[in-house]
Amino acid sequence: MRVNRSTVGGYFLAGRSVTWWPIGASLMSSNVGSGLFIGLAGTGAAGGIAVGGFEWNAAWVLVALGWIFIPVYISAEVVTMPEYLAKRFGGQRIRIYMSVLSLILYIFTKISTDIFSGALFIQVSFGWNLYLSTVILLLVTAVYTVAGGLAAVIYTDALQTLIMVGGAFALMFIGMGLVDRYMSSIPNVTVPNTTCHLPRSDAFHMFRDPVTGDLPWPGLLFGLTVLATWVWCTDQVIVQRSLSAKSLSHAKAGSVLGGYLKLLPMFFVVMPGMISQALFPNEVGCVDPDICQSVCGASVGCSNIAYPKLVIELMPVGLRGLMLAVMLAALMSSLTSIFNSSSTLFTLDLYHKARPKASELELMIVGRVFILVLVCLSLLWIPVVQTANSGQLFDYIQSVTSFLAPPITAVFLMAIFWPRANEQGAFWGLMAGLVIGLIRMVLEFSYLPPSCGQPDRRPAVLADVHYLYFALILLALTCLIIVAVSLATAHPPAHLGLSDHILLILIPMYTLWVRIERTAVKTVQVWK
Repeated sequence: MRVNRSTVGGYFLAGRSVTWWPIGASLMSSNVGSGLFIGLAGTGAAGGIAVGGFEWNAAWVLVALGWIFIPVYISAEVVTMPEYLAKRFGGQRIRIYMSVLSLILYIFTKISTDIFSGALFIQVSFGWNLYLSTVILLLVTAVYTVAGGLAAVIYTDALQTLIMVGGAFALMFIGMGLVDRYMSSIPNVTVPNTTCHLPRSDAFHMFRDPVTGDLPWPGLLFGLTVLATWVWCTDQVIVQRSLSAKSLSHAKAGSVLGGYLKLLPMFFVVMPGMISQALFPNEVGCVDPDICQSVCGASVGCSNIAYPKLVIELMPVGLRGLMLAVMLAALMSSLTSIFNSSSTLFTLDLYHKARPKASELELMIVGRVFILVLVCLSLLWIPVVQTANSGQLFDYIQSVTSFLAPPITAVFLMAIFWPRANEQGAFWGLMAGLVIGLIRMVLEFSYLPPSCGQPDRRPAVLADVHYLYFALILLALTCLIIVAVSLATAHPPAHLGLSDHILLILIPMYTLWVRIERTAVKTVQVWK
């Protein structure tokens, strides 16, 4: 299918002509990047299967995207999420703030982590210099994204999804039968008088203790839903794919397909990570800081190398090349999606507002140059990513998201479901949530987690309040501030209100029910 990439609608939304199956595949592959392969497998190696709940949670949240959020966005005729908030609340300061915060989140949690994980895989595989590998990959990916726009990204994502899933399942089947050795995988060198070298006793439990668990089950069910709602229902990278659909039905079907596909990473990412821990406990499961430093360059732990280590040591030469293609596909898929969506946010929500008379050609050039700026900023953050959260990349991604994303989730939920929410309430809710989240984030990076055998001297807000619980607390505080300020100030103008949203949600459901009822009646008549 040919799409006119010389216009803003063609470049950023693929001409709103994409069918359901590329959307569903793109929702999957744009999220399952190299950062997830490295991070999810690493956390699985360190702690067991519970981290797979992060993927399974997405299944029902994607249904909410298709049936609740996308109808609202399409009816509002918006291209970006900040644009929707501007239409809902009026004014421009929320739109500008949301655009800037989204770009910051992309740098901290998406671009830098994908660059680091992709380069780490190549370094483990070939022994190349980390930054030389990074530069080569970024050049190829940036040229591809700049030239193609969203249409190229989505349709290439669909092909790359097949490559990623097929190659990863091949590795899983090769290593199947080794998971039972996980519980006996202990490194030769341990730290005396500690138990940190022992696999967790609840490694094969999805739901873990609400107080002592590394992923407590209330946080996994409820706190994670706060983060997942931001990722799947309000984040420009994901929502932009659904907005490119040729119709609402195709957007919904794409969400359903994406939800089914998100059930798979438990099997082809998390379990291979556990297999790697079972096979290579001295490298992947190292606990001595000096040994870890020599193995992977990070004294806090080497679980991040679980997936590439498994590929290099376990797979035959030919399949090893296939898995390299899988990781490169994952890296390109994720980065191209983020580059395109970040360019969209900056160009349409920031630059175009500053220069409303800018031509289409100027907007295209600015959007493409901005990608290069993002890359440079992300490269500077990579050293922090490498050592944060005990060296577990996936925990780092989720913790940073829990510090910054819950206020955004709160504002979108209040915008859709509470018509009394006004611009003042939304803005000050975002500001208060940002301050609280940044305080926790600064503390998190100021006090590194203790190494094996060392006492935890971090403040109680870090040591005792899990980041998933913090996400719930921050969501509740933001909602309270929005309600209080909105009730204390003037009623909002007549923007898209709750009644409109309810109609947008209930009418398609009513139509579906009528069709089911008519089909049932016809079936009974045939039987008679």
